[in-house]
Amino acid sequence: MPAAICDHALLSDCQSAALVTRDGAIDWWPAPRFDSASAFSALLDDDAGHWTIAPDEPFASSWRYVPGTLVVETTMRTGSGTLRLTDALALGIGTREHEIGHAVPHALVRHAEVLDGELTVRMTCAPKLEYGLAVASFVREGGGVATLGGSERLFLRGDRPLELDAATASARVRLCAGEHAAWTLHRVAGTYAAAPDRLDARETIADTLAAWRSWSAQHAGYDGLHRDRVQLASRVLQGLTYQPTGALVAAATTSLPERPGGEDNWDYRFAWLRDAAMSVRALSTSACADESRRYFDWIVRVAVTCRAEDQMQIVFGVDGERDLSEHRLEHLAGHLGSRPVRVGNAAWRQNQLDVLGHVLDAAWAIRDELELDAFTAHFLRQLADRAARQWREPDSGIWEGREGDRHYVVSKVGCWIALDRAVRFGERLAGADDRRRWAAQRDELRRVVLRDGFDERRGAFTGALGSDRLDAGVLLLGLCGFVSPDDPRMTSTIALLEAELGDDGLLRRWTGAQDGAFVPVSFWLAECHARAGRVARAHEVFERAASAATDLGLLAEEVDLATGDPLGNIPQAISHVGLVNAAQALTHAEAPARGPVT
Repeated sequence: MPAAICDHALLSDCQSAALVTRDGAIDWWPAPRFDSASAFSALLDDDAGHWTIAPDEPFASSWRYVPGTLVVETTMRTGSGTLRLTDALALGIGTREHEIGHAVPHALVRHAEVLDGELTVRMTCAPKLEYGLAVASFVREGGGVATLGGSERLFLRGDRPLELDAATASARVRLCAGEHAAWTLHRVAGTYAAAPDRLDARETIADTLAAWRSWSAQHAGYDGLHRDRVQLASRVLQGLTYQPTGALVAAATTSLPERPGGEDNWDYRFAWLRDAAMSVRALSTSACADESRRYFDWIVRVAVTCRAEDQMQIVFGVDGERDLSEHRLEHLAGHLGSRPVRVGNAAWRQNQLDVLGHVLDAAWAIRDELELDAFTAHFLRQLADRAARQWREPDSGIWEGREGDRHYVVSKVGCWIALDRAVRFGERLAGADDRRRWAAQRDELRRVVLRDGFDERRGAFTGALGSDRLDAGVLLLGLCGFVSPDDPRMTSTIALLEAELGDDGLLRRWTGAQDGAFVPVSFWLAECHARAGRVARAHEVFERAASAATDLGLLAEEVDLATGDPLGNIPQAISHVGLVNAAQALTHAEAPARGPVT
């Protein structure tokens, strides 16, 4: 059975990601990009490949991220001794601060050291390329062993002899206290690829630690509440960023189920404009302005390709690809039997009008640092014009349902945000005639939402115009300036959301939802309470949402209300963004002298 979602840690080289379990198994590693095919896919099927290092006897484990890094140390205690396993995805040698994630070697590096006693360490590397479809053979080559067959090659090297058995390389090493063993595994594209330069495992881990610490030190300016959590969230967001372009992927995984055994299993290894735009605001104070500007620059560069079309695409590949056609991997059993396993995401064809507002809001959030050149200004004007022209149309909504378009309240308000921020930019963005036109549409849109999107009988903003069904997404209305968080309509909406969709601070997304609580909206709830001055309740909700994290602090998309276990893809970028923004709102609520959260 695949390891539970909560028993996984993220490794990242800021171009791809790997997951390692607390039992020493790497069971997920798509490379050289986040959305590449995985060489180890035991996360989704026991028989789809893994790389395991562990004591050759029963053990209990504890683990941590080395402070300031995304390097994992796992301590495995047996009756014979204690093993410390250190795992990293190597960063480029000598890279520091903003340079990390460039020119990476695409190599996993693993170091095992016995701390006390004496024990046998077993290492088993059993890759199955292309999500388990291709079973390559191992041959001796390049001072170690290498796979033969398929469109890429893996090169495994170590400081101990390796045994080969068809498609598996293994080793059994007897170690006493103070002794160690180490291995490196490179991925190289090409059927005939030659062996890459050898890496010294211990030196590479030391350099990767120094690289992550340099980035963390450069981005340590946040001094508000929950500082450690915010800093970890910032590192996770950096770890989910494809550094060659600046694209932020929604998560490191595909097809981890929102309901165990269910079919809501999606590929989130792509870059959504909404997530990137929300990250701009979060990182502008929790990390540094450079990170925020880079995310915004990526948005402009990829979204401008839609300028001549009626629909603004909402998700792209990490290099800006637009075609993310979805298909199923029928040969994989799925995590906990949850099928189908999907690669690609059909949401790229959806129309989601709220994204117009998120992009303009991101620009507004960094307005003091934003160089509003002619190209960028023209792009933002086009977004405002789209909002003015299209806000009356139905769309797919922020939850990407596949049941057909509706007049979603949050989508309407996203258009309102686009028009409002465009007007606020003033002469920096457009002339008086455009601003008057945008303001008129903004005001009419607001009147429609207040009239048709608020159910007087229930006393709540609802999911769609004219509906009585609740949708936790309307919390964004109190966070974007559409209404004040302490407006009586917002207060009554929040009370009803907590009563009907909530479980002591955790919220499901909509009336009748059968999956778990959605972690980001729970942080939105905490932020709404904080901004409305309900600080004690804000703290309670924040802690409840933060408790959905794994023991390493990683947040998935959802949480099972019955068990507290994470559900869905992990780590989920927007969950960590929600934590950062809620922590900032709590900080400002506790110390108003810091200024308002804008």
